[in-house]
Amino acid sequence: MPSDAELVDAWRAGDSDAGAELFERHYDAVARFFHNKVGASAGNDLIQRTFLACLEGFARYRGEASFRTYLFSIAYNLLCKHFEAQRRSRIDLMTTSVHDLRSTPSEVLAARSEQRLVLAALRRLPIEYQALLELHYWEQMTAAEAALALAIPLGTAKTRLRRARQLLEEQLAALADSPALLTSTQTDLESWARELRDRLLPQARQES
Repeated sequence: MPSDAELVDAWRAGDSDAGAELFERHYDAVARFFHNKVGASAGNDLIQRTFLACLEGFARYRGEASFRTYLFSIAYNLLCKHFEAQRRSRIDLMTTSVHDLRSTPSEVLAARSEQRLVLAALRRLPIEYQALLELHYWEQMTAAEAALALAIPLGTAKTRLRRARQLLEEQLAALADSPALLTSTQTDLESWARELRDRLLPQARQES
């Protein structure tokens, strides 16, 4: 199977099928990113706008970051603009959460209480911290990749990723309805986060 870099080269050379393969390969990840923050209707529009912006700006893409990172940088920028358009003003991504904005993300059919708790806690984190954790837990991005996607320095990304984990722990403690649930969630947090990612995938496909 060709790598993203090979597909990018083929696309630049005029192979439209290579471009279509890149979009198909990364569609699910972009869909997850939006559906957990804005819901199906707005999410589908933002997915389309992300890939359109990628297509329109591809001539300026020079491979400074991986194609996936480049795609998420577009998605994150469009997400921020979406929320600002709703508020009709700039928002502070370091203090404002999806929950604060009263956004209506798609409801995930979480099978376990731990998954529902993680999801609720993520949505109460400031938007930039939520995005950092989701890129880390769900897309297995390194701090360097996440820094490029969110257009922040690497050192800042590392510091904010640590802070995001702390804030998530605080939200879990505040939202858990029993000590047993909190302990169960904290003990295997990364596994619960990964399982939540897998439940978001089919829902994002179904709603698109």
